Amino acid sequence: MAEHYYTVTWDQLHRDARALAWRLIERGPFQGIVAITRGGLIPAAIIARELELRLIDSVCVVTYDEEARGVPVITKAPDAAGDGAGFLIIDDLVDTGSTARVVRKLLPKAHFATVYAKPAGRPLVDTFVTEVSQDTWILFPWDTELQMAVPLAKREKPGG
Repeated sequence: MAEHYYTVTWDQLHRDARALAWRLIERGPFQGIVAITRGGLIPAAIIARELELRLIDSVCVVTYDEEARGVPVITKAPDAAGDGAGFLIIDDLVDTGSTARVVRKLLPKAHFATVYAKPAGRPLVDTFVTEVSQDTWILFPWDTELQMAVPLAKREKPGG
């Protein structure tokens, strides 16, 4: 279980995805994007807009169930990407690298980019924007909701 949580807002995700697009524009041109579902869908849409790409495909990989990690299973392969040459693979995060290894094997010639990267998975991606520690769980805006926060003075004190 994660020891730290890092909350990403919609605004921050948009800024970070645009920052990733800035890094990727120099690596192009690309003919299309393969988004890793589900986390890569929203960053892929932002990057597609910024790079003016219209060809967007997906690879559906099931790995996470809330905070429990499983073995990655591809439930849908991309249709148009071939071996990945000329394509971008986009995901929100590379964590342990288990999903990245499976997708890399499927699209070995693609350029792999993520918005966020943890140390264990970082060597598997070509481009990323922000690194977080391995023991940090990123709370993405599509996984969270706004609610009243308990004031610090009313929270239980550690050890008490």
